[in-house]
Amino acid sequence: MSTLIYWLGGVFLPLFPLSMAFNVLFSRVRNAKLRVALLLVWPQLGLSLAYMAHRPIPVWCLVLALFTSVLYAFRAIGLREVGQWIGYLATSAWALLWVGLFTHSEPNVVRLYAVGFSLPLMLLTLLGARLERGFGAAYTGLYGGLAQTVPRMSGVLVGVVLAIVAAPLFPAFSAMLGTVIVTTPTMPLAALTVALVWLLWTWAGVRLLQGLIVGPADGSKAADLSLASTWAYVAVLVLLLAGGFYLTGDLP
Repeated sequence: MSTLIYWLGGVFLPLFPLSMAFNVLFSRVRNAKLRVALLLVWPQLGLSLAYMAHRPIPVWCLVLALFTSVLYAFRAIGLREVGQWIGYLATSAWALLWVGLFTHSEPNVVRLYAVGFSLPLMLLTLLGARLERGFGAAYTGLYGGLAQTVPRMSGVLVGVVLAIVAAPLFPAFSAMLGTVIVTTPTMPLAALTVALVWLLWTWAGVRLLQGLIVGPADGSKAADLSLASTWAYVAVLVLLLAGGFYLTGDLP
């Protein structure tokens, strides 16, 4: 029964090939609000299922989780559609939550890690929806120079992507650093794999920003974020930074 629960949990805390379920669903849901809800709830359901098993996480779950995380992080580097990029980064990040389960980290801390991974992706989902409304699609390379045409949105986009790729002081940074610290003494190969995933995220984030905001403007016009919307995004990013400080205090 426990094995069945773990496989079911592998749908929500993605384990390849079950990870495809979330990405297929995410690609078919076009409503931004529903996508935001999926990003918040999906990993929490997986954690609830994993904790129902009441036994140590098997090694095969850890190995498959690390493989899944590396696979989707690497595949995200070449993606051009923002929605698909979000789905792959979410899959890569949530798979790493199995490491926290395997190392018996505090359940509340692991749940906070999941929220820390999801919240920036939720913000990018909303920004991606604005890009689709303004430009007709949210693809890298389709239009460039957003820093010139929509400077407020571009600034917010940079901050959100930094939060997603676990830049210092954001919650994902605390989650990744904590995972590396916990696994290094007993599972150095796992720690190196997490560090590799972290590097791949950064590469994918740079590619995404390069394809959207860098370079000369191509003449495409769209409305920028209003001042109220800009400050709302900034407020959430500040809250994320505060959450990152909080999680840093719980690092081993």
